[in-house]
Amino acid sequence: MLFSDRIDLGLLCIIALVVILGLTRRRVYPLPLPPAPPALPFLGNALQLDTKRPWLTYTAWGKTYGKIVYCRTFGINLIIINSEATAWELLDRRSRNYSSRPVIPTSELAGVDFNTVFLPYGETLRRHHKIFHQVLRAEASASHHEIYSRHANELVVNLLDVTSDWQHQTEIYAASLIMAVTYGYLAHGHEDPFLSRARELYDIGEHIASPKKAAMLIAFPFLKKLLLWCFGGAFSLMGRSRELAQQLLNEPFNEVKAQMDTMKAVALTGYLVGMDTTASALQTFLLAMVLYPDVQARARAELDQAVKHDRVPCLYDRASMPYLDAILREVLRWYPVVPLGIPHVASNDDVYDGYFIPKGAMVMVNQWALSRDEDIFPDASRFDPSRHLTVDGKLKDPFVNHFAFGHGRRICPGRWFAENSLWTAAAAILAVLRIDHAKDSNGNKFEVKPEFTTGLAIHPEPFQCSFEIVNAARERHLRAMVNSN
Repeated sequence: MLFSDRIDLGLLCIIALVVILGLTRRRVYPLPLPPAPPALPFLGNALQLDTKRPWLTYTAWGKTYGKIVYCRTFGINLIIINSEATAWELLDRRSRNYSSRPVIPTSELAGVDFNTVFLPYGETLRRHHKIFHQVLRAEASASHHEIYSRHANELVVNLLDVTSDWQHQTEIYAASLIMAVTYGYLAHGHEDPFLSRARELYDIGEHIASPKKAAMLIAFPFLKKLLLWCFGGAFSLMGRSRELAQQLLNEPFNEVKAQMDTMKAVALTGYLVGMDTTASALQTFLLAMVLYPDVQARARAELDQAVKHDRVPCLYDRASMPYLDAILREVLRWYPVVPLGIPHVASNDDVYDGYFIPKGAMVMVNQWALSRDEDIFPDASRFDPSRHLTVDGKLKDPFVNHFAFGHGRRICPGRWFAENSLWTAAAAILAVLRIDHAKDSNGNKFEVKPEFTTGLAIHPEPFQCSFEIVNAARERHLRAMVNSN
């Protein structure tokens, strides 16, 4: 029996159990819940969801039912926020009530429950955030400018020299950069054992810790004891995931003789999260440069005006290049890396706009809906960096305020590092390379479409493109710096 067939069989068994057991009695609420689509008995709205891209279902519901929508799946209360204003009101202004996370059983089973992103609000999270603030706050992140530049230069050289799988080079850039900052460790390309183990761990996590499986285990905790029966091969993958997590938690710190548990968890969280999100954003940037050559040309013209002809830009040049910042803001808006964000949980009952939000409800910001809000982003499917600039060409809002970094007390603590690493890589690429469509042997361009993977975090589907040197002086200067390291 195929693995997917066993998953489907497990789902059918769970649905049968739901119908037989009738779930639990529903609580009577003092005020109406937010507007909701019609639901089935027992199952709620589970069968109405696009399970691969649920953010599309939630966005469609938002157009029908409003900026805040209620749904129920396998007995779990979900509050979906489809508006930036609503997200700010609840998650920022009322952050005391919405700063915790739901318990995700698959995280514990996979051995990654140390991850800062998924920790409940409390003392452990505060210790993690304190360390993140010390290492990755704005001033500390800016101090790593030489590390950013060194890795960005290596990325440009690798993009020029590789003959295939350029997407993998963006992953190496993101992973090796975060390793250098968090561990002081110099990674050795794609063959580095730490990089390969981290990629394997992340891929397993994407497979076994999907929102669908997590929802089932939240609704039915007893299923943890039935995983071998319901999920087949996923059970052995969880064992491998726990093994990898322990190796990655301990081995890098053995390298530097440090064994503090909190530091280990914080460092690996930053590594795993930063590696994937930065690589995804870089790949989306390159996709946009292929599809919108006019945007690429304007960015390069700005760069050439701000930076001498034979010099590669660095963070000190950033203030004079607002259009590049606007491009990166648009990258995160155009295709948000985590379209549904990371769920919050209501610690206590609350009332918003006359609607009741029950204690324990999952509260999710549908970043996809925010990115497609035509009132704020007209012609939202088009990649248009100018929407982030004032009429006199200045950036409207700081990069770190972007909704892609989350809200309230759970806003991404590594957002300054993320923006600096993205900016440095994009600037180095544009300074030396022109990104264009790849061509076949007859000179015909390969078609490129903005198609993306599914899951908690998304990436552009692999596409072909070409890299052409547009500034030989900068290329020589860049290679000289890489060779001298």
